[in-house]
Amino acid sequence: MASLKERVRADLADAMRARDETRKSTLRLLLAAVRNAEIPPEGATEPVGPAGLDDAGVLAVVQKQVKQRRDSSEQFRKAGRDDLADKEEAELQVLLQYAPAQAGREEIAAAARALIAETGANGPRDVGKVMPRLTRQFVGRADGRLVNEVVRALLTEGQG
Repeated sequence: MASLKERVRADLADAMRARDETRKSTLRLLLAAVRNAEIPPEGATEPVGPAGLDDAGVLAVVQKQVKQRRDSSEQFRKAGRDDLADKEEAELQVLLQYAPAQAGREEIAAAARALIAETGANGPRDVGKVMPRLTRQFVGRADGRLVNEVVRALLTEGQG
């Protein structure tokens, strides 16, 4: 099976043949972000690796790009720049094809209820007991803000 990076490269070639400008530019930016992530930090003794990032590393870059597009789109909408927001959302749709399926609010709430019961958290001050484990459980599958929002709501209402 091809790696995620190889899949992105193949899809870029397809987009170029199809003259799909949005897809082409988005995938080029994604590959550039992956190459930047593969550059070892200043003073690092270990290179990233001969093959570069593995699928998990590429996926982390994809998720960062997805978050960036969502934030940008939101800011452009607030500023009344619907044209730029639409462009960001089109790029977001391309990037989402490489991200894992996102967890829904109900799935997060069910896991949060189980962790709240397990940890004995019983109020908003106990968010710190639940959040670290829950964010690890949903890494890459849910936005941290959404997870935090669900946990706070459950703890405020007494496990709803």
